[in-house]
Amino acid sequence: MALERLQKILASAGVASRRKAESLIVAGRVTVDGRVVTELGTRADARKNRIDVDGKRIVVEHHVYLVFHKPRNVVSTMSDPQGRPTVAEYLRHVEARVVPIGRLDFHTSGTLFLTNDGDFASALLHPRKSSPKVYVVKVSGFVDDDGLDRFRQSISIDGRMTRPAEVRRLRVDGDKTWLEITLREGRNRQIHRLADAAGFTVMRLVRESFAGITCEGLRPGHYRHLTAQELVRLQREYGVPRHVHAPPETPGRGGRFRPAEKPRRPSRASNERRRGPAARR
Repeated sequence: MALERLQKILASAGVASRRKAESLIVAGRVTVDGRVVTELGTRADARKNRIDVDGKRIVVEHHVYLVFHKPRNVVSTMSDPQGRPTVAEYLRHVEARVVPIGRLDFHTSGTLFLTNDGDFASALLHPRKSSPKVYVVKVSGFVDDDGLDRFRQSISIDGRMTRPAEVRRLRVDGDKTWLEITLREGRNRQIHRLADAAGFTVMRLVRESFAGITCEGLRPGHYRHLTAQELVRLQREYGVPRHVHAPPETPGRGGRFRPAEKPRRPSRASNERRRGPAARR
């Protein structure tokens, strides 16, 4: 393995994002062959050099790419200081230390990627890549054509204008409307803020797909490996992953599928299966 920047090695090993890895280095929490390193330009060979973070040696793992059907009322992080259920509770059998690519809100369900490939995560989240994220949204009230136009308007979030969303009406159920909204960026609670600006309230939010890949066929709380075909397409469109290796497969499925262990609140996952709009579509 060639020499690489230390923060890239840490990100590729699933320790942290590159930005967080830089903070670890500057804070003096990283050593290379027993020597504390604080320079961000430091390079190392993960196969030859011993690299430790907080005294614990990192191990270079094979890259893993998962698509997970996140249930509602689960936090899209590996730990939560408030003690809420996290995605980590569903991934105890995964053979590598993976982290989510981006986040879904606590009450939002649907497609979530997880990986230990930092370059893969960075590319899919980079604003210039404009990877599409498709959501199905239930809002209160009837959204007419004028309402759709309001949803498509740019709004200011943290002092920056959003890119216009792609919005279409799926169906109307009494005094409620189901919409499909496509975003090409990931801003904090963007759909909720778009709805507020348009004069509506979000009642249900499901991410149907990310970069053209869905969690269709997966029950909430379950995951699978991305298939070789999916990885090749992502490589063609986004430049990642750099190398495509066939993932483990189970006959009859595109990639290995493993049911997760029971979460701490299995009834919520059960409710998702009974009520999720993705199951009805």
